[in-house]
Amino acid sequence: MGFEGASYLRRSMENGKKAVVMSGIRSTGFLHLGNYFGAIRNYVRMQDEYECYFMVADLHTLTTHPDTKELKANVHRVLAENIACGLDPEKVALYCQSHVHETAELYLYLNMLAYKGELEKTTTFKDKVRQHPENVNAGLLTYPVLMAADILLHRASLVPVGKDQEQHLEMTRNYGNRFNHRYGEVFPEAFAFNYGEELVKVPSLDGLGKMSKSENQYATIFLSDDDELIRKKVMKAKTDAGPEAPGTPMPDYIENIFLLMKLVSANDVVEKFTADYNQASIRYGDMKKQLAEDMVQFISPIRERTESIRNDEKYLRQIMELGAEKARKSAGATMEKVREAIGLKYY
Repeated sequence: MGFEGASYLRRSMENGKKAVVMSGIRSTGFLHLGNYFGAIRNYVRMQDEYECYFMVADLHTLTTHPDTKELKANVHRVLAENIACGLDPEKVALYCQSHVHETAELYLYLNMLAYKGELEKTTTFKDKVRQHPENVNAGLLTYPVLMAADILLHRASLVPVGKDQEQHLEMTRNYGNRFNHRYGEVFPEAFAFNYGEELVKVPSLDGLGKMSKSENQYATIFLSDDDELIRKKVMKAKTDAGPEAPGTPMPDYIENIFLLMKLVSANDVVEKFTADYNQASIRYGDMKKQLAEDMVQFISPIRERTESIRNDEKYLRQIMELGAEKARKSAGATMEKVREAIGLKYY
């Protein structure tokens, strides 16, 4: 979090108000270890310290996934996995984007403040055009405007995002400031927030980049993977013949395995294999077996709890209704201010 975000947080604490946190996750694919350590773990911590709005971004999903046959199942899975990882629906507003109709209204108003040239320059738009040349729709172009509406709707000041979303967050500040300049002060500025820590980037098992929903799925550990699949994936992780002499520098793909081990294994286990590497006596087969078992121990309780929640549609409906009620209360208060500022109140 930058200086401005820290300053806002300090003012909120002095006023006795909880700062507002907002974040969303698209309802596509399965959550993986990178999602957990890069985002959800911090969400769980934030829920006890801030006023939190966590959204399943089903409308965002439609920009690239127009076929909705699996949408309901995907939304249920994302909700279940977030709860299984520790989010408490009583403490936060955990809701579906499409259940908060005020989002669409604010999205419309913000589109009047967004310009075609700046939208076409966004990195994510250019990437999506390359990935989906047959589906370059207006929703894809105005994706940053919808993201801005999600954040500004709750007048959030803190947004837990990674580096790849910083451009969108800057655009959110731009749209909020343009609105304030044109119509009057309504929106605070929103800043990236992750407790001042570097975000964890969980490496893929093939040594090529980070874990991803869409790249090499066999190099990604999903929270839904069964025990045997986890073991198979870990055992296929890229290694080599081992260091030839003590003190040999670690190749990046070996560093990746140690990074994964630091996330799920006990400190003494990590220290033991680090010492073995430094002494050029490491046996990668033993290390991967240990890592696989520690991964299984970490993921299996999350997977089992997720399945239990996913199979309880009545509970999921209650969660969605509760989350929508909280989110719409916040959204409604904001939209009253927005309509009044624009001059849309005629009686």
